[in-house]
Amino acid sequence: MFDESDPGNSAARRSWKLTGPDGLQIEVLQLGATWASCRLPLADGTRRELLLGFETETDYLRQTSYIGATIGRYANRIAHGRVSWQGQQIELDRAPGSAHHLHGGPKGFDRRRWRLIEHTIDRLRLALHSPDGDQGYPGALDCELSYRMLAGDAVELHFCAEVSRPCPVGLTSHPYFNLDGCGDARSQHLLIAADRYLPVAGDGIPAGPPCGLSNTGFDFRALRPIAPDVAGQRLAVYDHAYLLDRSCASMQRPAARLQSADRRVGLEIFTTLPALQLYTGQHLAQGTRECSSAWPDCSGIALEPQFLPDSPNHPEWPQPGCWLLPGQVYEHRIAYRFSALL
Repeated sequence: MFDESDPGNSAARRSWKLTGPDGLQIEVLQLGATWASCRLPLADGTRRELLLGFETETDYLRQTSYIGATIGRYANRIAHGRVSWQGQQIELDRAPGSAHHLHGGPKGFDRRRWRLIEHTIDRLRLALHSPDGDQGYPGALDCELSYRMLAGDAVELHFCAEVSRPCPVGLTSHPYFNLDGCGDARSQHLLIAADRYLPVAGDGIPAGPPCGLSNTGFDFRALRPIAPDVAGQRLAVYDHAYLLDRSCASMQRPAARLQSADRRVGLEIFTTLPALQLYTGQHLAQGTRECSSAWPDCSGIALEPQFLPDSPNHPEWPQPGCWLLPGQVYEHRIAYRFSALL
């Protein structure tokens, strides 16, 4: 499954471009297996860039907002960087000054150079080896990620992983979407196929079990603006996980729909993962302040399929288990289907 002798290793390219059968174009970086660009052809013959990104690799190394990156070994937060397996406590690495483990640790998969296995006009396969003890995680992990262009202006990401010891595994992709191409991304319209969300404290750690959406500002069961314009201001911000309807797991039903404010571009997200994190980018300016051109707060929306935050410490939650055992294969998919509406 993970062939270290693959001749693709000799390729020295820093990025790869893919083109779909209907004209969608994407670019993926070797650093972090980062989804750096997504250009959709519109009806008027122009192309619109739908992702936040940077021109240089230096900026990707300077930013701390995980823009476009592949996240691993475990996406989102783990409280106090601690998990336990059969009575043994495991300490995970935390960024300096941070109380919690986030997105696989300060030197997670987003900071690694992935190994090329295959590249064609419409497919890219990358692999990564994570040694025993990497960021505090037990055992060695080998993973593979493929990007595949599909008909209908769609991109499918396929994640596979194996471990040598029991380990929590939750890989995802972290693109920031602005389907309008620029401006406050909260003006986009969003639908999430979920009737429960996870309440969190100010530090993003769960404050209780998943709860209902009725009569809350977290309800996106019908397509609506992410943050409505009130007297010229958009005030609502989110960094919350939603427990997806189980019917989404077959990928026959979209987990989320996003529509540009100008109604010219749509996006449907499909996934086999049980939850979706909605982050409205309210810390983007801080996270990109060292870059040659910083992104303003809320200039992109992250929609991250994953397990619920801190899931390794909550086996009672109504979702599949997130601990991967030796001999098992972690396998999940995320598909993004774009459409030019006008």
